[in-house]
Amino acid sequence: MAEGLIGIDEVQRALNRSRASVYRYTNTDPRNLNPPFNPRKLNPEYRSDQKDPLMFHPNEVARFARDVLRIKEVTVEVLNSPSTATQQLLGSILEELRSIRLRLDHLDGRPTDLSARRDQHDQGSRPAA
Repeated sequence: MAEGLIGIDEVQRALNRSRASVYRYTNTDPRNLNPPFNPRKLNPEYRSDQKDPLMFHPNEVARFARDVLRIKEVTVEVLNSPSTATQQLLGSILEELRSIRLRLDHLDGRPTDLSARRDQHDQGSRPAA
């Protein structure tokens, strides 16, 4: 699903209309997968397959409600989609990077150059003469 787009159920709630009404309002054509924009209809986003669900941009839903249905105030709420495995993995990577950054920030004042750190380690491990 594309980010920020909403499905039939969300459109139905936003417009306070039945599911059947939303389908009647929608600009679809059985002979043309992506018909041209129709200002009197609710225009779905581009689909690559007839089996793809109808998805709508919130601005299009608001435009249709205001201009066609003459609804004075319409609120279209876009909810975050459930977390995917990719989002979870990216979140884990971000958390790991934050912990690395935190540890690096605590190393302030210590040599950051590898050779300087090696010299510091070598001096500390040599027995006193």
